Amino acid sequence: GSILLYLAEKFGKFLPTDHADRTRVMNWLFWQVGSAPFVGGGFGHFFAYAPEKFQYPIDRFTMETKRQLDVLDKELAKSKYVAGDEYTIADMAIFPWYGLLVKDKIYQGAAEFLSAHEYKNVNRWADEIMKRKAVARGRMVNRVQGPETEQVRERHNSKDFDGKSIS
Repeated sequence: GSILLYLAEKFGKFLPTDHADRTRVMNWLFWQVGSAPFVGGGFGHFFAYAPEKFQYPIDRFTMETKRQLDVLDKELAKSKYVAGDEYTIADMAIFPWYGLLVKDKIYQGAAEFLSAHEYKNVNRWADEIMKRKAVARGRMVNRVQGPETEQVRERHNSKDFDGKSIS
């Protein structure tokens, strides 16, 4: 969150200057900072990575992840993006955790397990963000899994993306 805020301020992009709009973006940015550890460190760990499957932590973090998806879904029913009708650093921060989760791009099988199809607004939002060229390119950087054509292990200039694309 801090790095996104720094870059947005430095370059004057993806962060509104209007006080109320900026506050809304900051609220959602901080929501991600506080909420995503439950998705990654909690749900993701116990669902996908833990060496032993224990029902209690899986259930606990599943319910919290579903609650967070519901909060996000209700907010996205009101606007195109998380903090309004413009793409902001809030979307940039939230998408890799929640957007990729509902699209089953992280924690394989999690979308079905979570009934992610029920979060229609989150899915619509994730589809919208995945269409962004910069997002597709960003998802390839430092990627070490999947087909070689979807990986850009080291990024030094735009030619590093030649012949690459991600689904």
